[in-house]
Amino acid sequence: MSVWAILAAAGKGDRLGLDRPKAFAPLNDRPLVAEALERLDASDWIEGIVVAAPPEWEEPCILVAEEVAAGKVAATVTGGESRSESVRAALAEVPEEATVVLVHDAARPLVTDEVIERVITALADGWDGAVPALPISDAVKRVDGEAVSETLDGQGLVAVQTPQAFVASVLRQALAGAVASAPDCASLVEARGGRVRVVEGDRRLVKVTAPSDLELVASLL
Repeated sequence: MSVWAILAAAGKGDRLGLDRPKAFAPLNDRPLVAEALERLDASDWIEGIVVAAPPEWEEPCILVAEEVAAGKVAATVTGGESRSESVRAALAEVPEEATVVLVHDAARPLVTDEVIERVITALADGWDGAVPALPISDAVKRVDGEAVSETLDGQGLVAVQTPQAFVASVLRQALAGAVASAPDCASLVEARGGRVRVVEGDRRLVKVTAPSDLELVASLL
């Protein structure tokens, strides 16, 4: 089994209020992207890595890879307007012989080898994709402006994380059409009738969207 990873690192991160893309937000004196990149590179499951970088930040991404000795990085591509478009650009650099593609967000730096193993091995028995998820313990409400418009039944609802693993051929087909509005790659696979399996997530896989998230991640290192 040949497993390649795509690191989606092209997000703008406007809510962080920085003068640089989210991937280059400071986390313990080095760019945020360095943590996830180093962890993916260290995984024995992963053969190669393609990074989707923020436009005009391709060279800094290459330098970060060199600084953390991420020798599995085979290419760095320019990210698109949306996350899915960035993944599609990166997927074009994944070798055709790859059988599984792992897609991970640089905004979730604390990826572990245990979660990587769970999503990859979950592709057995004919599953097209696998995603890590956590149960939702809070009440979930749909809002319109400041007003609650609907309270959702939380039964069976989960919060999905990355990394997400896919059969490579299935992911290529899912990304062939219009992808701009897709919330994640799994939704594209699902829309084409693919079978996506849910596995146990990890509460340390905090997604960095605000300065307080950076502080939390730093405290977990």
